[in-house]
Amino acid sequence: MEPSWYSQPYPPEGASAAEGIRNQLGRPELDLLTILVRESAQNSWDARDRRSSQPVDFSIDMWGVGPAHAGTWRTLLRAGAPTSTTNFPLRGTLREDVIRVLAVSDRGTRGLGGPTRANDAIGDERDFVSFVRNIGEPRDTSLGGGTYGFGKGIFYLLSRPGTVLVHSRCRTPGGGYETRLIGCALWKSYVTPETGRNRRYTGRHWWGDPSGDVVEPLVGAEADTAAQRLGLRPFAPEETGTTVVVIHPNLDELSPSKAADYLADTIAWHLWPKMISVDGKPPTMRFSVTCDGVQHPVPNPRDTRPLNMFVAAFEEMKGPNGRDLECRSPKKHLGRIGLVKRIMPELERTRAQQMLNIDDLIHHVCLMRPAELVVTYRPGPKPSSALQGYAGVFRADEAMDDVYAKAEPPTHDAWHPHSLDRPESTYVRTTFRRIDETLNGLLSLGGGTRPGASSVALGAASSFFSGLVGGAWGIGGATDYSKPGSTATRSTDDEAGSSGRRGAKSRRTSKHGFGTASVDDDRAPAGMTGRAGGSPNRRPRVQYVGDPYYDEHEETSVLVQEFRLPVLGTQRVRIDLAVTLSGAGGRETDPPIGASMPTLVGWEDETGRLHDEDPCVVEGGDALWRALVQPAPDTMTEIDIKVEAVEES
Repeated sequence: MEPSWYSQPYPPEGASAAEGIRNQLGRPELDLLTILVRESAQNSWDARDRRSSQPVDFSIDMWGVGPAHAGTWRTLLRAGAPTSTTNFPLRGTLREDVIRVLAVSDRGTRGLGGPTRANDAIGDERDFVSFVRNIGEPRDTSLGGGTYGFGKGIFYLLSRPGTVLVHSRCRTPGGGYETRLIGCALWKSYVTPETGRNRRYTGRHWWGDPSGDVVEPLVGAEADTAAQRLGLRPFAPEETGTTVVVIHPNLDELSPSKAADYLADTIAWHLWPKMISVDGKPPTMRFSVTCDGVQHPVPNPRDTRPLNMFVAAFEEMKGPNGRDLECRSPKKHLGRIGLVKRIMPELERTRAQQMLNIDDLIHHVCLMRPAELVVTYRPGPKPSSALQGYAGVFRADEAMDDVYAKAEPPTHDAWHPHSLDRPESTYVRTTFRRIDETLNGLLSLGGGTRPGASSVALGAASSFFSGLVGGAWGIGGATDYSKPGSTATRSTDDEAGSSGRRGAKSRRTSKHGFGTASVDDDRAPAGMTGRAGGSPNRRPRVQYVGDPYYDEHEETSVLVQEFRLPVLGTQRVRIDLAVTLSGAGGRETDPPIGASMPTLVGWEDETGRLHDEDPCVVEGGDALWRALVQPAPDTMTEIDIKVEAVEES
């Protein structure tokens, strides 16, 4: 038996046209590669083998078919195909010099088992016909991510000729294993003349065993042999799963290597809940991306800004600090939310972030259903400072899963209350309202009021309305919106150290932190800015390198000031931290009850080693040091770095 194509004619009772099936995804805002990641991973998660405790392996691999297999592709996949490239564009693809493919694979899943004919799929086991034959079947997985299976259409949309190969291995009712291989094409309906009359075709085509009244998949040894001839990855003896091979993928004008990087980043943004270990349990899915045999690492969400903020919010949601959101009329528990707020450096936007409409600031709540797959990132009010951000995670209650599922479009990337009837639409609208109320509390913009008075905290109001005022720079309780020039001056006082030697002090102010952070530095006075070394009687001093900036340290944003101690010899550095007050030169070193103060994280040397003692004894020279400070939220931090010589005993 040689496999060949079969084109579906319209039966007398009618059938779905290919165009109608392709259009079921609508006109999504996300691009095709992003939808591919979301929909295929969702299918893989729903198909996980629940008898196994191992994570699901999910991979996307791209390659150009090599000379050893290209002849087989052109021979096997042309047999029985329509002769017109207009009606069957795969013919044109197979004539190209290089046939490029993209394969989406999962392992540790059930594979596409069950009957291979739609009329035989009576019981619960009908994965094959649901994916290959039928369109629009309701989901059969409790709390699964998918709904009516429209997402599988993305494979055909991504393929320029609308053609895929489906290679799967499943368990049989008798306890054995069976490999299946079938080709599917979905293009456009057409009319062709046959034996003196015209005949209409749906635009759906299948490639496989044509010996019966419908095309069946190649199975067993025939499937293994054909897959080997095509160069597809084989299955291990007791391995189950599915590989969908997209022929001639549309990469949105990206090079294959750039597309692989984008896919890896997209996986991290849309599937990070499946990548993290929670409560001591390993991640539930493992991901990989390759292009022409080269690995393109998927970012670790715990180590990648700003995804680490969403990971922290997710853990907050699952922990005792998570908040329950309720609808009061009708009374219903909607789900839980976790929120985190951090000082954060400005982000460099990636293509994946741009697709999510996330700019250089995180002020979003990740929405998800109990399957813990990202639905969307819902923006909230922007904080008043460009260096302040927050992230949230809302997970719907299991009892509400059907409501939120019905509110999703075919691409599962939004919740639309207007598509529901009451009271379900009320639940979704109330969810958004409760999230907004929680965010207002996080940003200190809420508060009770009574007629004729306001109980909103003045500090919060000052921070919130500071964007209405601009044009001047200074230190105070509002936000600094202009960049000052150099304000370094010689200090009017020197401070004697325990050694009797005196250090120099000067000051500058720079924009950082929640609102404004003022950084007060020691600088060398005039006449003391020489090279390292020199007379041992020279007084030690601090030489600052660049402006202070924010960086990540152990998942926390810290304020960093780089400096050198250019005078040789053993020296002792210490730090003096305060909060700047409004007015000229005002500073607070004794915080009010319950208020936090900036703290020293440590002194980092050039090797990356952190010294947490203060004072810290170091050797002067050309080495670059970094002072790491944890600023107090919603304040302007003032830093004094002081140095003194250590007497030789």
